[in-house]
Amino acid sequence: MKNLLFAFTILFIAVGCNENKKNEEVESQTTTVEEVADESKEMAYQSFGEKINDQGVLSAAGMKEKFEAMKVGDTAEVKFRSKVNSVCQKKGCWMRLDIGDEDEAFVKFKDYGFFMPKDIASDEVIVAGKAYVEKTSVEDLKHFAKDAGKSEEEIAAITEPELTYAFLSHGALLPETAEKQ
Repeated sequence: MKNLLFAFTILFIAVGCNENKKNEEVESQTTTVEEVADESKEMAYQSFGEKINDQGVLSAAGMKEKFEAMKVGDTAEVKFRSKVNSVCQKKGCWMRLDIGDEDEAFVKFKDYGFFMPKDIASDEVIVAGKAYVEKTSVEDLKHFAKDAGKSEEEIAAITEPELTYAFLSHGALLPETAEKQ
């Protein structure tokens, strides 16, 4: 009887030690997963439109160079990162992105398939799609000025069409750290 009790005690201790070792391994794996999640959190984005990634992204200055080399009617499929200067305050259906030297890229969204949050001015975004240079009519310029909340005087001052660095985006990324709704 003592031998049987001794055998059960040894078995119980062995199983308990082995179980503690398994728990330590699981805790170690969990810690590793959390560390990986924390590292990826720095690169986490809210995605709008088609799924895109943050690989092969031009800088705003690189995008400006591309625009400057284009003529009206030229197009280029690109992805670039830039600071948001303004967003349509009615729906979020367009953005103006800073490309340097007080120039902007006017971004619309393919088939009005998605809209951006209206409160992301000064945040950085990544957009993917088709860049082109277009001549924007006075009527369209006035419409966009109205959407942007410009005064009646500012809208009335628009009297001539202008060349626009335009972009038709099929997908956009907004860093989650911006946490805009």
